Amino acid sequence: QVQLVESGGGLVQPGGSLRLSCTTSGFTLDYFAIGLFRQAPGKVREGVSCIGTSDGSTYYADSVKGRFTISRDNAKNTVYLQMNSLKPEDTAVYYCAADGDICSLNPKHFGLWGRGTQVTVSS
Repeated sequence: QVQLVESGGGLVQPGGSLRLSCTTSGFTLDYFAIGLFRQAPGKVREGVSCIGTSDGSTYYADSVKGRFTISRDNAKNTVYLQMNSLKPEDTAVYYCAADGDICSLNPKHFGLWGRGTQVTVSS
């Protein structure tokens, strides 16, 4: 069964850190780019980061550059998003997605999605 499962969300204070995981199954992660997206209440889903396949190229939204780092461990079928210096505006449900080997921060590019994990940044 083809599946993506996000984990690692939670409640954190401003300035804190979280590491999200996106664990995949049913397909060979090596051949797929993985996108990370988020959606806050009342807002459209937006691209956060993406990691490519063999060259491991990475892409970030301007709002998270310098604070978030995406990485992948193909042997564990998992992509990670390390989130540091979190801000209240980072509060959202975070999703991972896959669709081919081309990276994009446009959610319309992706057809396979996880169910998301909630990240809340609040004091």
